[in-house]
Amino acid sequence: MQLKLTKRTVDGIVAIECNGRIVFGEESALLRDEVKKVIADNNKRVVLNLGEVNYIDSGGLGTLVALHTTALSAGASIKLANLTKRVGDLLQVTKLLTVFDVHDSEYKALESFRNAA
Repeated sequence: MQLKLTKRTVDGIVAIECNGRIVFGEESALLRDEVKKVIADNNKRVVLNLGEVNYIDSGGLGTLVALHTTALSAGASIKLANLTKRVGDLLQVTKLLTVFDVHDSEYKALESFRNAA
């Protein structure tokens, strides 16, 4: 299933809902380009809602890590929200849960940005 991205802005925070697979190739490139465009538009707070992501491969993980690094370099922050069990387990096995700021829901991720402001 192709990756579909739905972007919206809530209180100055960009929330991107991801639906499908984040895999090496077009899907990873689409996500990378969209998030980089958001950051380039001077949006410093981004939430990636992964609740509808059913699969991530090593290329997809690499894309998430690269976006995290890009955001930090630009003074921005990316939070992950609503992980499925499969994606959460993958991030735990790869120890990437310690790298990302992960929240149980998009609402909680948005709240964590609001509370930090």
